Amino acid sequence: MPSPASREAEPGTNAPGILARATGARVWRDHSLLLWAHFLVPPVLAALVVAAALASPELAGILAGAVLAIAAVSARSLLTRLSKAEEAGLALNNQLIQSQKLAAIGELSAGLAHEINNPIAIIAQEAEWAAHLVGEAGQRTGEAFDEVKDSLREIRAQVDRCKNITHKLLDFARKREPVLQEIDVARLIDDMARLVDKEASYKNVTLVRTLPPDLPKLRTDAPLLRQVVLNLMTNALHAVDTGGRIEASARADGEVLEIAIRDNGCGIPPENIDKIFNPFFTTKPPGQGTGLGLSMCHNLVDGMKGQICVESAVGRGATFTVRLPRNPEQNLADGGRT
Repeated sequence: MPSPASREAEPGTNAPGILARATGARVWRDHSLLLWAHFLVPPVLAALVVAAALASPELAGILAGAVLAIAAVSARSLLTRLSKAEEAGLALNNQLIQSQKLAAIGELSAGLAHEINNPIAIIAQEAEWAAHLVGEAGQRTGEAFDEVKDSLREIRAQVDRCKNITHKLLDFARKREPVLQEIDVARLIDDMARLVDKEASYKNVTLVRTLPPDLPKLRTDAPLLRQVVLNLMTNALHAVDTGGRIEASARADGEVLEIAIRDNGCGIPPENIDKIFNPFFTTKPPGQGTGLGLSMCHNLVDGMKGQICVESAVGRGATFTVRLPRNPEQNLADGGRT
């Protein structure tokens, strides 16, 4: 024979358990007060109607109308809340399906990048060997093969570009532990800005550096931080129109160093703010963006024990801020003390 404790634990042996099973545990937890009112108020009023009918038919009619009105309002409110809960459940399920799709695409992309790397390596070797043969032939015959050499150089340049893309894709797919070292953040930002300066000049975009001379060094992974800063600058360059302005700044705030990339471009609509760090999300036209840049920045900053956030208003530009601990190893040690 089950004990009293076990009987109490069995679902459906008490009123809350019955209601929870009838309405769903989550709906019961979120809307228990409304459900109690829905289930208890009509019977109580019905009892009052019966009592009033024995005393006065007119009073019974009034109470009966009140019972019907309250029951209708209660049922309508309950159905509305249940409908919203169902819509929220469907939205969550759609997000889960989308996340599973993105995970599958990530795995396929990693495998595809590995497969592409093999023929790319062969093409690079053959182009290098062809350039060597052309050089020797030119020395023996005295003929000029400048156009052939230019073509081979272009082939090698495009191969290197493809290798860079596949390596970025592999870095995105795999989790790599950062290699910490002391770096000069001001110099790093200036170096990355120089890479963007040429393209910015074509668009007549001003790229400003606001870097204090006493900016302290940062202990982090230099290649990862270079990639983050370069991606944010490139993203800002794509967001501004001709004659726009981009500002790269940095400052130390206690044990945190903050890097900000601001632009006066088109800005980000409010409905997209929560999506911009999602993989494969992009507002660029088809063929002009993969949607991996900001997602990769988020993953890289997270791997460096930092945070990245964005502030934006439509038509007023955007500011991406990266906050990194100046000494992540020390912060981790301090956080581990009890």
